[in-house]
Amino acid sequence: MPSSSPDDAHWMALALAQARDAAEAGEVPVGAVVVRDGRLLAAGRNSPVAGRDPSAHAEINALRAAAQALGNYRLDGCELFVTLEPCPMCAGAMLHARLARVVFGAADPRTGAAGSVLDLFAQPQLNHHTRVTGGVCAAACGALLQDFFQGRRQAARERAEPLRDDALRTPDACFEPFAAALPPVRHMAGLPAPGRWRLAWVESGEERGDPAPLLCLHGPGQWGWLFRELLPLLPARRVLAPDLIGCGRSDKPKRPDALTPAVQAEVLAQWLARLGIGQVALLHHPDSADVAEALARRPELRVLRADAFAPRAASPHTRAAWRAPFPDRGHEAVLRALGRRAPPADDLPPDAAQALADVLRRA
Repeated sequence: MPSSSPDDAHWMALALAQARDAAEAGEVPVGAVVVRDGRLLAAGRNSPVAGRDPSAHAEINALRAAAQALGNYRLDGCELFVTLEPCPMCAGAMLHARLARVVFGAADPRTGAAGSVLDLFAQPQLNHHTRVTGGVCAAACGALLQDFFQGRRQAARERAEPLRDDALRTPDACFEPFAAALPPVRHMAGLPAPGRWRLAWVESGEERGDPAPLLCLHGPGQWGWLFRELLPLLPARRVLAPDLIGCGRSDKPKRPDALTPAVQAEVLAQWLARLGIGQVALLHHPDSADVAEALARRPELRVLRADAFAPRAASPHTRAAWRAPFPDRGHEAVLRALGRRAPPADDLPPDAAQALADVLRRA
């Protein structure tokens, strides 16, 4: 990548001023300027939110203004300075504009098209080649972006608003083909740790404390439907089968760090405390052992016993049930957090449910 010239920092400072204006307007702080023969020709800043325009990146706005100033969509001999490495859209526009040179500040490891993710400017098949210089005032450009996103995250934490009823939840219609096999779903909203989420669960049996209620934890990507055969077999015992956060009919936050075993245990512990339950017996899918262990370490909860069961291969109907909570990619954070591309392919068949019920009745 060619080295920078003494004037590059001057022009990048003007691009940074445009980026600060974008930040004040609530846009991601990226700014750009177009220069020709040592003279400022045009400037632009990010404005996709205000303009409701996905193409309104700082570079595109600067290119449009420069083309108007020259009366020509070809910007021969022009240089563009931008605070963030161009994305593929902007890189393509720069090549079409026939820019002589592009100078950027901070690299973009997610969408950068000038060497970070791909390098459109280095493709020998293209009929125009633009020189690229990166890293000019990179620290200042990167700090502006970092401060902007840290401020937004802090503001979101301070608001701590409960989720809307329709936020990050799978529509109820997705569960209709499977609802008849379970008791009516119940919900508890506003669980405060850490995201004020809503937990869904089903339960059966008598509400009494002796013996301890049986808490059933499904496997990663499953939901309480896993225990549909077991619930009717224990009429004399209170059985609770929650949908873990990110699964089934519970809220589905998008951040992977909201789906760790420690967070799941925290949510379950607060839910049990609100129900007035201080001791439980645990029955869990083997792949939920880490959640069960984290829950058993909670000082306010007494776990009298914990058992894992051996699942078996799922039928097509069961696989459809595991697919139901994930109608689109936006609901699949729990699968991504677990490194999965699809829900699990196992089940708790009726004969295993009967065997488990027999063991639990004797306990």
